Amino acid sequence: MLHYGGMSVPTPTLDTERLRLRPFTEADADALFALHSNAHVLRYWDAPPWSERGRAEHFLAACRQMADEGTGARLAMDRLLDGAFVGWCSLTRWNPDYHRASLGYCLDDAAWGQGYATEGAGAVLRWAFDTLDLNRVQAETDTRNVASARVLEKLGFVREGTLREDCVVNGDVSDSWVFGLLRREWRPPAG
Repeated sequence: MLHYGGMSVPTPTLDTERLRLRPFTEADADALFALHSNAHVLRYWDAPPWSERGRAEHFLAACRQMADEGTGARLAMDRLLDGAFVGWCSLTRWNPDYHRASLGYCLDDAAWGQGYATEGAGAVLRWAFDTLDLNRVQAETDTRNVASARVLEKLGFVREGTLREDCVVNGDVSDSWVFGLLRREWRPPAG
């Protein structure tokens, strides 16, 4: 549960037009492993693809710990049409004193280009600004990941700078862009 103003805020379930964002369960382990072991999906990620299924259990345990400590929330994203798992969206590094947090997301490549990242992240941002009373949400993306940068810009994020040689994954050095979105700039997506 997130701890806000002396009260605990449970990890939410959020519905959009096409998606349900919900807390992860143990039943998500296989889908999570399939997503994070896909080298194509993770080509711009800050860590190599998973090779052991146990990594999914570690991820799920980290989700539970984050929720218990009140430092963030990771939400599984299911397509409402058929219940298929399409990825996840998160709000992490939540700092109630500074009213800020970081946004992240990872989607299966079969779900790319359909607006799911924008739709899911938009729901998480609405929750962040309305329920958690955040003032700023930050996101980083590999400078080569043009599609992710486009998602953030659609959501109203402003590119604020470049973190040079921010990540080294399997010897591959890459830069990251830092994006920021302030509450006063936030315009909830229609729908």
